[in-house]
Amino acid sequence: MKFWKEQSSLMDNFDQFTDWAIELQSLAQAGLTYGHDKFDLERYQRIREIAAEMMAEKTGLPTKKVKSLFCNDSGYPTPKIDTRAAIFKDDKILLVKESDGRWSLPGGWCEINLSPKENCIKETKEESGRDVEIIKLIAVHERNQHNQPPYAFGVEKFFFLCKELGGKFTPNDETTAAKYFGINELPELSPGKNNLEQVKMCFKAKDDPDWTAYSD
Repeated sequence: MKFWKEQSSLMDNFDQFTDWAIELQSLAQAGLTYGHDKFDLERYQRIREIAAEMMAEKTGLPTKKVKSLFCNDSGYPTPKIDTRAAIFKDDKILLVKESDGRWSLPGGWCEINLSPKENCIKETKEESGRDVEIIKLIAVHERNQHNQPPYAFGVEKFFFLCKELGGKFTPNDETTAAKYFGINELPELSPGKNNLEQVKMCFKAKDDPDWTAYSD
């Protein structure tokens, strides 16, 4: 949770300046990964530092903190994967309550040794207590095109329609409650994890037997 809050603080004022800093950091990271010349590596490292300094100037955060959030990845820069489960009962969708009081579809980062489907099942169990079966893929969203605030790295969000098999909510480190909501009684959503557009999309997918998975 702390990581998400820090990323939100870092990216609250996303604009063209921020976009340039993100691109510079990405190019520098790729150069550090594949470069061989000692002097080129020094140049790539300096470009990465400049990108972090730009973000520090933009956000007012300490440069050291920005580097830990913005320049902590290695290897070729690729998006992370986030999975979300859409589970329905009596035309209501299951949401879990985050520690900040807002609500989201059960889900989270994809583990390195799990497929998106397997990760969705695991995260749903951990956050909502429910055992589920994956029915179909609803959509793959590029996070920064749909959710706020944007992040300094790419995230691909996989939304799956799921069938509840059993289980019940138990208190855990990430969520404080789980409850079903109708489309007209949705609580305050956690916009970084799912917005109203995405939840409505899940309702549409449930009601459409010919639904075709959408991808950005």
